[in-house]
Amino acid sequence: MAKLIIRPVETKKDRKIFIDLPFRLYADDPHWVPPLKSEALGLITPEKNGWFSHAKAQLFLAEEDGRVVGRISAHIDTLALTMPPEQGFGPGVGQWGLMEAERQDVFQALLARAEDWLREQGMTRALGPISMSIWEEPGLLIDGYDHPPTIMMGHAKREYRGWIEWAQYRPIKQLMTYEVDVTKQFPPIVQRIIKSGEKNPRISVRNVDKTKFEEEAAIILSILNDAWRDNWGFVPLTPPEIKDVGVKLKPIVFNDLIRIAELDGRPVAFMITLPDLNEAIKPLNGNLFPFGWAKLLWWLRKPKVRTVRVPLMGVVKELQASRMASQLAFMMIEYIRRASVQHYDAKRAEIGWILDDNQGMRSIAETIESRVNKVYQVYERVL
Repeated sequence: MAKLIIRPVETKKDRKIFIDLPFRLYADDPHWVPPLKSEALGLITPEKNGWFSHAKAQLFLAEEDGRVVGRISAHIDTLALTMPPEQGFGPGVGQWGLMEAERQDVFQALLARAEDWLREQGMTRALGPISMSIWEEPGLLIDGYDHPPTIMMGHAKREYRGWIEWAQYRPIKQLMTYEVDVTKQFPPIVQRIIKSGEKNPRISVRNVDKTKFEEEAAIILSILNDAWRDNWGFVPLTPPEIKDVGVKLKPIVFNDLIRIAELDGRPVAFMITLPDLNEAIKPLNGNLFPFGWAKLLWWLRKPKVRTVRVPLMGVVKELQASRMASQLAFMMIEYIRRASVQHYDAKRAEIGWILDDNQGMRSIAETIESRVNKVYQVYERVL
């Protein structure tokens, strides 16, 4: 029997091998969306990912007779180490992610090596999978394997859940996405709340202005940091990360799909909606060349999609749990619903991820008659 070797990723060639593995493992999975290889490489390359300005990582490959059979990342976010422990991270907490393996024994060997690395760095607890920042693809898919993920959401093999739990990891948090038919009007109670808000002279809901991208991004970030600061897993975005996110997302930012709500002229809430880029990149099989880039550029000029995704929304802390907060949320959701149907031919929206204990957002999602379509789980283990 071939000897299994776990070795660190050290070269550019290793990183490419690391990125290529899922393309083979998921070749027969119709619901896996091949990422653009250039984007996937950027994620694990320190010079191209602003997250590395406050984090470090070690990637590992599993090989048998020179053939790659698995991969994993082990990483430490220094900002996460400063977060309150009751919010999930805190001192001594490292993470692992980007886990893929052909077999359970390979999976366990990779996980053990990642844990060893975290111990060597002084970590006492491991969370995973988190690939690699909490703002990227946190959690393992445990429900919703029967349809593709939307942009910035993950996919996984069914057996991974059992493999992780066999290694004595326990679930600590679930992240859910909700789907809703946007071709249908929302229930009468929602329509009444929206109309009431429209009669309130203190409230205005506006489109963002993409020509003022940095200024608008600063407004949204300010609300986000205030609204999310007590949430499980929250780690503030840093300037290098914001810059990178801006470069990545600006091509799929459309004025009428991102709204800012103002109260007495002050921005107090926002909602970001993105056309599902996965619909455009899935046929490219990870490659922009020779013709993928042209197809993508053409799509980006005026995207027509089945699905739009709401990755982020927030209301300033002082208004949370108030009637005003839900009113602003319903107004933004309704205006974006109309725009997504009229201008982008959308049929459905995916909202999330939403934390399992975020009763406010779950209540809003349920009131507009959306349903949970995917569940992601984060695990922990004392090292």
